[in-house]
Amino acid sequence: MATIEDQEAVTGLATAPEDATAPEDRRPVRPRKLDGLTAAPRRWWRQLTSMRTALVLLFLLALASVPGSTFPQRSLNQAKVEEYFTEHPKLAPFLDRFSAFDVFASPWFAAIYLLLFISLVGCLVPRLRVHARAMVKRPPAAPRHLDRLPLSAAGEVDGDPQAVATAARGVLRRARWRTVVRTEESGAVTVSAEKGYLRETGNLAFHIALVGLLVGVASGSLWGWKASMLVVEGNTFCDTVQAYDSFTPGSRMRDAALPSFCVQLDDFQGTYLANGQPSDFLAKVKYVQGDRAFTDEPDASYDLRVNHPLRLDGANVYLINHGYAPVLKYTDRYGTVFEEAPAFLPQDTQLTSEGAFILPDANQDPKSSARTQDVQMAFTGFFLPTAPSSGPPIQSVSPEPKDPAVTLVGYRGDTGLDSGIPRSVYSIDQNQVDSGALQSVGSKKLSVGEVWTLDDGSTLQFVGYREFMTVQVGHDPGEMTVLVSSAFVLVGLIASLTVRRRRLFVRAMPGGELTVGGLARTDPDRFAEEFRRLVDRIESTARTTDPKHPVSVGKEGS
Repeated sequence: MATIEDQEAVTGLATAPEDATAPEDRRPVRPRKLDGLTAAPRRWWRQLTSMRTALVLLFLLALASVPGSTFPQRSLNQAKVEEYFTEHPKLAPFLDRFSAFDVFASPWFAAIYLLLFISLVGCLVPRLRVHARAMVKRPPAAPRHLDRLPLSAAGEVDGDPQAVATAARGVLRRARWRTVVRTEESGAVTVSAEKGYLRETGNLAFHIALVGLLVGVASGSLWGWKASMLVVEGNTFCDTVQAYDSFTPGSRMRDAALPSFCVQLDDFQGTYLANGQPSDFLAKVKYVQGDRAFTDEPDASYDLRVNHPLRLDGANVYLINHGYAPVLKYTDRYGTVFEEAPAFLPQDTQLTSEGAFILPDANQDPKSSARTQDVQMAFTGFFLPTAPSSGPPIQSVSPEPKDPAVTLVGYRGDTGLDSGIPRSVYSIDQNQVDSGALQSVGSKKLSVGEVWTLDDGSTLQFVGYREFMTVQVGHDPGEMTVLVSSAFVLVGLIASLTVRRRRLFVRAMPGGELTVGGLARTDPDRFAEEFRRLVDRIESTARTTDPKHPVSVGKEGS
């Protein structure tokens, strides 16, 4: 039968919280009056802070994120959400009741997130206390019967037991074992050694880093912000809410927290392979930040590339897209000239781009203050970086601007912009066309420099093109926290999976008998090889005197 010391040597490898009260100190405790009231809360708290609950909540968090990638989100693309409502008039309102289009800002997602955070912290605190005590606690005393351990060895050595134990301790310490030497009543000297606390340290580091990830993501959602902006060559944008095409602030972020800077796009260069695949995008920009942003022009140069953002004080500027903006010049019937470079949005890999050129002030008599709505002009169509040599000119054959052209349809009438209702600048209002308020006046393909003369004598000229870039600007205060936590998650996971917890005991008797025993909580086969090597080193150091009785290693379970 195994003794108490033998059982402690085996069970002591566990790192779960233990009751520090000794059996003889456990006396009946009279229940207090509040125990009945706090029993249920304590029970629920233990359930919440268990590792099983944390794993379930982690799975629920991953499951709750699925709708966020399945349905369009208002924080990312409001237009897509409106399009989904149009296509699913019955399903969309039902899903909206459950915040399907605001998943990551929904109360139920926040509840899972918060419960996971509490659960991880609650289960980590007691484990940290137990691990801290274990780290400073001396290895346990050697069991009485070392031959009953999974691995054992016995032999005879010549020398004083204290000297043999000291030699064995030196071997173990050089192998980075924690050791302690004890002298028993019988005169035997024992060495207790243990190794592998890094396993639990890695496990705790993994879970602490997971909490850090939650904190970093939460801080980015609360106090961070992101915006997007389309900038045509020669134009400048500044960091104001009104300047951005879209702006998504964190729930705790205020407009006053925006840093001061301006960025100007001087030139955009796209490089492509022979098959049209892009190889490099380069945006040559200038910027100015701080107090000088209100008074000075951008003067600091930077080459903005994909995955090479412009890092400013309090914000980062990322290059995410690019396209073309044809330069169109319209001369109305009164001789008024309108020249703009409206951005046409890419529709395919060859950068066939679609857009609109809307002129609500066209064909207005400069001598009259009255405004005529039915003579406004709008053009919509395609920009082709390289127009095909044959066939319909509606699709480019290359993303490079080798033979740029535009194919446009002209409309005259009420564009609908005078109504004051916000509308897209990239397309005309189809309702105006369907109602007859906007009527077609023809279509035309234009190469660079060509002029289209309309039926009323007004003209449209394709002057050329400019390139534009789409940038994402934002600030995430939890970015560094997430990065560091991710690194610790990886390191902690590797440590918890590769490090093995094991113990080894050596007993040197006054008569020259030497016994060694060891056990490992995981992977005993690998420890058996390490155990044999350590026994050989201890034998060599202790200098076995009787070659007929060398130290022999017992089999597992002997």
